[in-house]
Amino acid sequence: MKRFTRAFAVAMLAAGCSTSEPPSPPPATPPAGVSVSLVQWRSDEPLHALHVAVRNTTNTPVFFADLQLVTPSFKTLPAQKTDAIIKRTERTDLRIPYGAGNCLPQGLPEVRPATVVAHLSTGSEQPHKVVFNVPHPDPLLARLLRDECSEYLIRQVAGIEFGPEWKQSGKAMLGTLVITRRTPGNVTLNDMGGTTHYIVTPEHRPLGTLDAGRQRLEVPIRLTPARCDFHAFAEAKKAFLFPVRASVDGGQERVVIVTPPQPEQDRLIKWAAKVCGLEG
Repeated sequence: MKRFTRAFAVAMLAAGCSTSEPPSPPPATPPAGVSVSLVQWRSDEPLHALHVAVRNTTNTPVFFADLQLVTPSFKTLPAQKTDAIIKRTERTDLRIPYGAGNCLPQGLPEVRPATVVAHLSTGSEQPHKVVFNVPHPDPLLARLLRDECSEYLIRQVAGIEFGPEWKQSGKAMLGTLVITRRTPGNVTLNDMGGTTHYIVTPEHRPLGTLDAGRQRLEVPIRLTPARCDFHAFAEAKKAFLFPVRASVDGGQERVVIVTPPQPEQDRLIKWAAKVCGLEG
């Protein structure tokens, strides 16, 4: 009985191997005349997204089923479905998200080579995997990695966020930045910049220092509307990405982007519209 069972198992294993799917074919090279590059619009920044700019110099339409950025510098996200037919064009932009930067505990990493992976087809053929090499070093990816990892170096020492209390004072809104310790180190807030919508006026510069013996620090700030025209309010893509310049233990100044929570954003927009006389 044992001999039969062993023979049966071997036979089933052999049968399974003979019916297994063939390995996937290797990625193909891009079609002649089709190339890609990476760009980012202001509207992409709050979404942690970028655009793949596709160029097709031929008269043959190319169907892009999906797109994916692959690089050791950023976490790889699943492919973004695009379902786009790209005809002859100097440039057609397709938006995709990109993953968080692979930052280091100490110092800024160098940007690594990147590819754009797509499933595409021409004519009646089925979509197949194609890999586009991004010229290295790509300046956009280098900037995104530098900015994200600079922020990471500050945030691993202290959290920086808007305080919950806001008070209107004339045509200004008074609030605070709250710095909360996470690991040892003196954190100095050197300055805070405004946005397309709001002017930031700190009481003084530097704004303040979270000394080694403190766990929490509140820094007062004052906001006033930067522009009072309908176009500015319609183009509020970066209205709430406030840059805070900070350093740890007197080291290199880094930029941390601080964003109010959504309910506070809604309140600030309504307040600014009222101050500007744009209500209704």
